Amino acid sequence: MRPADQAESADPLREVELALSKRWPENKLEPSLVRIEALLDILGEPNRAYPAIHITGTNGKTSTARMIERLLGTFELRTGRYTSPHVESVTERISLDGSPISPAKFVETYRDIEPYLGMVDEQQPVALSFFEVLTAMAYAAFAEAPVDVAVVEVGMGGSWDATNVIDAQVSVITPISLDHTDKLGNTTGEIAVEKSGIIKPGAIAVVAQQPLDAAQTILRRAVEVDATVAREGMEFGVRHREIAVGGQLVTLRGLGGEDYEDIFLPLHGEHQAQNAALALAAVEAFFGVGGARGGQLDVEKVRAAFAGVASPGRLEVVRRSPTILLDAAHNPGGAQVTVAALTEAFGFTKLVGVIGTSGDKDVTGLLEAFEPVLSEVVITQNSTHRSMPVDELAAVAVEIFGEDRVQVEPRLDEAIEAAVTLAEEEGDLTGCGVLVTGSVITVGEARLLLGKA
Repeated sequence: MRPADQAESADPLREVELALSKRWPENKLEPSLVRIEALLDILGEPNRAYPAIHITGTNGKTSTARMIERLLGTFELRTGRYTSPHVESVTERISLDGSPISPAKFVETYRDIEPYLGMVDEQQPVALSFFEVLTAMAYAAFAEAPVDVAVVEVGMGGSWDATNVIDAQVSVITPISLDHTDKLGNTTGEIAVEKSGIIKPGAIAVVAQQPLDAAQTILRRAVEVDATVAREGMEFGVRHREIAVGGQLVTLRGLGGEDYEDIFLPLHGEHQAQNAALALAAVEAFFGVGGARGGQLDVEKVRAAFAGVASPGRLEVVRRSPTILLDAAHNPGGAQVTVAALTEAFGFTKLVGVIGTSGDKDVTGLLEAFEPVLSEVVITQNSTHRSMPVDELAAVAVEIFGEDRVQVEPRLDEAIEAAVTLAEEEGDLTGCGVLVTGSVITVGEARLLLGKA
């Protein structure tokens, strides 16, 4: 055996990651549920073994999923959470009781289903993708645990997303904006057609405030499948919020019309308060609280749950003097809410951006959203094949920021160091900061470099 092969064999997780990486990547699609249904059928339909809450939308899915998971856990239910993409390790995608499964469990789960992957591949014109295999692993791990409820975030879209083989009694739709337009549609209404496909017959759809065309599409789908709709701003929502040290203090209105007061949320931005309202309404709907039945959940437990929420890579402070923030905004909609939260929660006199994006994103819209709050930007790239080449991204940045405000550092570690140097030129370290953003992958690699793993 060659030394390289020995090294690979010594790390079972790395072996599994290499096997998964040889399959179609997440950004390459052949829309169909046939392959995942075939695999799960062979596995005994583990996706039918537990109730589920299914989450789609453009931004806020992972934060909302984490809040739902935390609420359910506080009410003593065993949870399984499936989210994507991961920030640092692929094992983060599959969580039990709020924690990622161990590398050993991840490997064991893959080995359990591995013999059946080839059987499905041989029967289909297109082999199972990376995301389809991971989805099957999550559903199998949840069934084996077993969990009381699964909290599942779609990968992309909804109707034909591999996760959409669960019969979720509660569907959650976070705000829809333009992203993946080449695959989902050119308007928010068209995108909503795909995303509303997760609403199942007779289910409850908990829906964030949406653009008009998206809202109309979602309501039309709900009528078609006889689903009940709970809308932010009508059946539930944020009643009040104020800035607090380390986050915000919010009052949320539940589905029964009653308020949950004095809830501390250790996350920044109005969008996170809205995510909290969505999560609370989803859990109320799951427990059958509110609506015509009235009532509300135990307020003290709700407070305890939200106080313990964390969302890595979402306006996460990882260093002080100067302050370094990580935020996974990767599309214009995400950048806009990040800018609003930055303006509200931080009083920076100078903020320097470190930006590395994927090549298939609306980078012009992303950079335009960030331009008003970033004094200068350091353009970089992450280590994956999806990363936009640094020269291409820099050319777009120069058009928006001007040549004098753009610096290029292809290596992420050197880009962060350069940004810190630029920020420190302000002199007052209490008023300067660095924002690393543009991609979940960029943020994940920055977390590792900055010792937050």
